[in-house]
Order: sequence, then structure tokens, then C-alpha cells
Amino acid sequence: MNSVFRAVLSPCTGVCTMADDGYCHGCHRTTAEIAGWIRMDDDERLRLMETVLPEREARRG
Repeated sequence: MNSVFRAVLSPCTGVCTMADDGYCHGCHRTTAEIAGWIRMDDDERLRLMETVLPEREARRG
């Protein structure tokens, strides 16, 4: 039986400063999302990267 390994890389861009709206200027995550990244499974990470973060980025303009 073959197992598929998926690795979801962090969205960190190296611009690690928090804006007044509570989101990182670089990756648009909250401090809780940044701290919890290591405990998230791939599905949670993908949802964050493919849905949540792009929506935040678009709203922030």
C-alpha cells in the first residue's frame, strides 16, 4: 500500500510584524494561527492558505 505524503509549507514571508488589525503584515495570519501552525494537519493548513489568507489579503487591499 502506497501512502501519499503532502507537506504544506508555511505562508511566512519573513515580514513578521503585526498590524493594528491583528494580522501579520507579511502572511496575514493571526498570532494564534502562527503559533498553532505546527499543530495543524495538512487539511487545516491548506484551507488557511487556499481560502482564509487570500480572502484576508483581498479585504486588506
